Amino acid sequence: MPIVEPAPFAVEARNLTKRVRDGARRRTIIESISVGIARGELVVLRGPSGSGKTTLLALLGAMLSPTSGEVFLDGEPTSRLREAHRAEVRRHKVGFLFQDDQLLPRMSARENILLPCVPDGVGPADERQAEALIERFSLSPVEGSTSEALSGGERQRVAMARALMRNPPVVLLDEPTAHLDDERARAIVEMLAGLAAENRAVLVATHDPRVVGAAGVSRVLELASGRLIAEPPKSPRPGAEITDGRSP
Repeated sequence: MPIVEPAPFAVEARNLTKRVRDGARRRTIIESISVGIARGELVVLRGPSGSGKTTLLALLGAMLSPTSGEVFLDGEPTSRLREAHRAEVRRHKVGFLFQDDQLLPRMSARENILLPCVPDGVGPADERQAEALIERFSLSPVEGSTSEALSGGERQRVAMARALMRNPPVVLLDEPTAHLDDERARAIVEMLAGLAAENRAVLVATHDPRVVGAAGVSRVLELASGRLIAEPPKSPRPGAEITDGRSP
């Protein structure tokens, strides 16, 4: 039997374009983007509001279909799949952390974490995985609380646990440090670096300089008006010494 080589990228876009109808005309949100992210990378997608960051995340995560181009998840093309099949691929291969967390109301923290398993039926292995994630994110005291009763930090940890429920190779996050103080933002960045170290591809859409300049970031991608521009050099962390590589 032929040996099947693993995909070089956990998530890859080729010539990706997304246009939407805006009244009588069509507006381009994402234009001709090609990019790949490998397992083990923590990549930042930076750009101003309106540059298309959230739309690009949705395209890469197979939540939206492109107007043209293709998205590959672990080497599997997704853009022309029927919605039911695309949703199945998405559930198993992508974990999302949305800016507004999107927890379902009147459901407990544990039930929200288990949501990705519901379409296939929640089994004993899923319950064990949920328990492990509850322990990992220190959610045991609130696992039975409804989402409305959780603090902002607790809601975010529940959303992160839910994103990891199917052990996805790709994790996509939209502004995960928005409105966080420095200590909590630092903890989030350390957690993201840890996810990449677990052999996942992690992509963070943000304009937060605390994330952009963090030690664990592999690359910074710059998005402007729906296009990826030249990848800028990564800025040194605040307080880091800048050298030219020569001995003093």
